[in-house]
Amino acid sequence: MRFYRHYPNRTLCDVLEEVRKCTKTQNYSYLPGLVEELQSLGNRMEAALEDANDLEHTKMQLRELKKEIKELETKKKDLEDEG
Repeated sequence: MRFYRHYPNRTLCDVLEEVRKCTKTQNYSYLPGLVEELQSLGNRMEAALEDANDLEHTKMQLRELKKEIKELETKKKDLEDEG
């Protein structure tokens, strides 16, 4: 069975470590690429956080709708029993 991670193989910390190496060796030739990679990873992280927030909001709405449906079904049953 394969284990799939929910994050990219390279993390923000990995890329930041390479940025530190750039500074240590004073070789900044690949710094622009690292900055772009950091931006991309940051965007993915923000999107994942927003997706998680949206999911929680949707779950809350679903609970409220199920409660409302149950109340309406109870009212319907009461009205049918009266009639």
